[in-house]
Amino acid sequence: MSTSLPYLVLLILVANGAPVLIRHTLGDIANYPLDAGKTWYDHSPVFGRSKTWRGIFSSVFFTIMVAVVLGYDFIFGFVVAVLAMAGDLLSSFIKRRLKMRPSQMAPLLDQVPESLFPALYMMLVLSLRWQDVVLIVMAFIVLEFILSQILYRLINMMRC
Repeated sequence: MSTSLPYLVLLILVANGAPVLIRHTLGDIANYPLDAGKTWYDHSPVFGRSKTWRGIFSSVFFTIMVAVVLGYDFIFGFVVAVLAMAGDLLSSFIKRRLKMRPSQMAPLLDQVPESLFPALYMMLVLSLRWQDVVLIVMAFIVLEFILSQILYRLINMMRC
């Protein structure tokens, strides 16, 4: 398997971006919250209504497809997506404990776990160095910020 850092960053971007794009494409179709609306002992949602089964499935599906196109195997794409979503869910769980609204921005908390978890897996499987993991996470943070601003503007323009 290739250790091309841009490809690895792309996989993490796909894993995290697919649920957002699917949400804006499908709206409320098949939009079932992972936590089924349940609350934690603090009476706040476990993850919140924006974390859905559809998002998990879209992340896994599209990450596997892109991984295969880039020359990685099915399992590699699957694990990258699952770990990215695990990081995203951890961020959401923490944000709910902090009484933050679903989709409320929390710089670094929103990006680090969802990029670090798959980057650590990549380090193990592809024999990357720690410096590579740091570069992957930093690149993801910068690109996610830039792409989210662009997508936000595009979505607002399409609504007008």
